Amino acid sequence: MAKYIFVTGGVSSSLGKGIIAASLAKLLQARGLRVTIQKFDPYINVDPGTLNPYEHGECYVTEDGAETDLDLGHYERFLNIYTSQANNVTTGRIYQTVINKEREGAYLGKTVQVVPHITDEIKRRMMELGQGDKYDIVITEIGGTVGDIESLPFVEAVRQLQWELPEEDTVVIHLTLIPYLKAAKELKTKPTQHSVRMLSQEGVHPDIIVCRMEKPLTIDLRRKIALFCNVKPEAVIESMDAPTIYEVPLMMMREKLDLICLKKLNITSYKEAELIKWKEFLDKLKYPKSKVTIGLIGKYLELQDAYKSILEAFVHAGAINECLVQVVNVHSEYITENNVSEKLAGMDGLLVAPGFGQRGVEGKITAVKYARERGLPFFGICLGMQMAVIEFARNVIGLSQANSTEMDPQTKDPVIDLMEEQKQITAKGGTMRLGAYPCEIKENSLAHSIYGTTMVSERHRHRWEFNNKYLAQFEKSGMIASGKNPATGLVEIVELPDHPFFIGVQYHPELKSTVENPQPIFVRFIKAAKCYAEKAADIKTPVLQKEMI
Repeated sequence: MAKYIFVTGGVSSSLGKGIIAASLAKLLQARGLRVTIQKFDPYINVDPGTLNPYEHGECYVTEDGAETDLDLGHYERFLNIYTSQANNVTTGRIYQTVINKEREGAYLGKTVQVVPHITDEIKRRMMELGQGDKYDIVITEIGGTVGDIESLPFVEAVRQLQWELPEEDTVVIHLTLIPYLKAAKELKTKPTQHSVRMLSQEGVHPDIIVCRMEKPLTIDLRRKIALFCNVKPEAVIESMDAPTIYEVPLMMMREKLDLICLKKLNITSYKEAELIKWKEFLDKLKYPKSKVTIGLIGKYLELQDAYKSILEAFVHAGAINECLVQVVNVHSEYITENNVSEKLAGMDGLLVAPGFGQRGVEGKITAVKYARERGLPFFGICLGMQMAVIEFARNVIGLSQANSTEMDPQTKDPVIDLMEEQKQITAKGGTMRLGAYPCEIKENSLAHSIYGTTMVSERHRHRWEFNNKYLAQFEKSGMIASGKNPATGLVEIVELPDHPFFIGVQYHPELKSTVENPQPIFVRFIKAAKCYAEKAADIKTPVLQKEMI
């Protein structure tokens, strides 16, 4: 049986429970322990698959096709292991399970209540990953903030597990905010005291308090928090704002968060934490030798979390290239033929991002044309690839009415069409083509040189696909399908061999990029952008010298 660590949050949302959980997991993993993380979200949606990116950020997809919270992306990026549907549970899924059981007569006529039936199902899910001999420690992040009505059943489940399990089998970490008041020029601990008191009133007593703050925590403040919150002073952990999330594991190591947890869990057999590769990655990240500017062409740019995995993949690819990747957000809704040169001036590469719906697609198509005609490195993901296909069909093949049936159901030339198996589906949640599928790559192609193999597996989340009725026309005109699904023939990768770097993929490669294994297409894309930037600099230099003379 595994041991369990629960991470709760107080005072404010968005304090970084997921990063703290992932950082602790990384440290425990580095000490030789087998660790996994799960997220319990209090919203009633069964999963984030139908949530607007502005509401929730990106919808992360696991290998087994689960649509999950974006924090699972952090878990995978930090731990370099796969998560699954079992790692993300919502209130909606809990209630759905309990109601289905009630309909089947599983409760034998009993009145179904929040306690014990809902809390029992929560506990079952919390402990599911810890059954057997697969993991030593299961870290459970409780979404929301202590005091929220919707979080109460989860907090109650934690209380019951603290009571049911041996004392050395559970640890509760409470992440809270210590605000700095500029007028008073001091940190204030009162919000933390109230947050811990609120948690204690629900019967859950934190063992460790992690404090988010802008200024360092003094010894006196640590002792004050410890006294009023009933923990040891060494169990009050400082978590300062960091320039990058990847520094947080080292910060938590300095605060001995992992050792405090191990002591409380009575785990005595572990090794010294080995984070050599992690530190090498950070050195390259903090001290780049070059810089590129990448235009991120999207339509959910008001919320950075909408493209979280893409941004993190750029961080990984930039570090391995020892290059600072400056991402410039360009809203596709405002790109036109008249202003595209102005909007995209100074870019060393363009990434056209995923998305759904009509809004902003013409701007994406215009951006693709700009990159294709100017030899600017281009990378299209999912909808981005589909926009590249439409642009090529219209402006190279000559199919002026070419479009996707998603945008124009009556289009004369549906070069992108709804997948056959999707045509009878009306339910929206969890019904897309989801999860990992194989892709067979054509030899001597750009994709083959990137991956170094003829068979890869990548994660998907889409309903529309390349229409193979037009494939011969595309390949005759110069756009090749360099990657296909071996079972269905679905086009997974398109590229332009006569372009310096032009590739579009139907899948989401950003979802598998980690610190230890940066995604290969992102790595090559940044390398191509570096070459483009260097050539641009070489062209400008003689001009400048001539002007000086």
